Amino acid sequence: MTPAELCTRSAAALDALARVIVGKGEVLRMLLAAVLADGHVLIEDVPGVAKTAMARAMSQILGLPFKRVQFTPDLLPADLTGSFIFDQRALSFAFRRGPIFTQFLLADEINRAAPKTQSALLEAMQENQVTVEGETFLLARPFLVIATQNPVELDGTYPLPEAQLDRFLVRLDIGYPSEPDEHVILGRRRERRTDDIVLDPLLAEGELLAMQAVLEDVFVEPSIERYIVALVRATREDARLALGASPRASLALMKLSRAVAALEGRPFVTPDDVKLAAVPVLAHRLMLRAESWGNRVSTRAIVKSLLDRIPTPQITVA
Repeated sequence: MTPAELCTRSAAALDALARVIVGKGEVLRMLLAAVLADGHVLIEDVPGVAKTAMARAMSQILGLPFKRVQFTPDLLPADLTGSFIFDQRALSFAFRRGPIFTQFLLADEINRAAPKTQSALLEAMQENQVTVEGETFLLARPFLVIATQNPVELDGTYPLPEAQLDRFLVRLDIGYPSEPDEHVILGRRRERRTDDIVLDPLLAEGELLAMQAVLEDVFVEPSIERYIVALVRATREDARLALGASPRASLALMKLSRAVAALEGRPFVTPDDVKLAAVPVLAHRLMLRAESWGNRVSTRAIVKSLLDRIPTPQITVA
């Protein structure tokens, strides 16, 4: 697949998604960029703003097998990964696969499950495999996790540990629609005459992998690499933070910047691509000091302040 074909296919996908997810073009664009970068996504927002609908619609457009798991306090790791069941006819144990054996997994309200169950996702997200009772099972590629959580309700929840947050390429929020967009949402629901949203797949089997491979040819100039490293290292030196971003964050920022450039039809990354990707990639990987938290400083605001402070490289386009 060529970069031009990727841009065309991506534009068609975004147009189809925008017909059912109203007024959230930038969020959809960043979600698709994360998918192209082969990254997992954490969507953190209040109930009722189409987090689940957005994930389901994206899976339909991509033509990927989709499964949704509602994370609850009583969900066990085996409920997610599967387990060995004794087959009385064969007089042997057979592995019964859990819902994690899909290609597009929606982990709904992930912070409601106990840490042991949350950690069952770690190996799958990082290694594309599941190990049960010492036996390893590979997951089909691509394997994408879209997790949601509600930042308002804290009772009965288990905050994601930093190690798992770091596995998510980006964290996104959706926000409430504007008043005109909310009128459009009601009108389109009347036209559909059903709550169900069904979209035709736009990609054939294997096409998403081909689109992801195109990103490897998106050029990153050395000055852009230095800019990425400077941003990430600045988080480790910021007095407002107890924990800065790791080298995994540098790699993630480069990956998403490449995807943003590809969606624009460019074969090279610009500083603006890095700036657009910086907050979704870095903010959830940072840990505030107690005094910063008490002063209501947000990690998003810190990343934005670093973008204002660190000199932007000048690149020459041939």
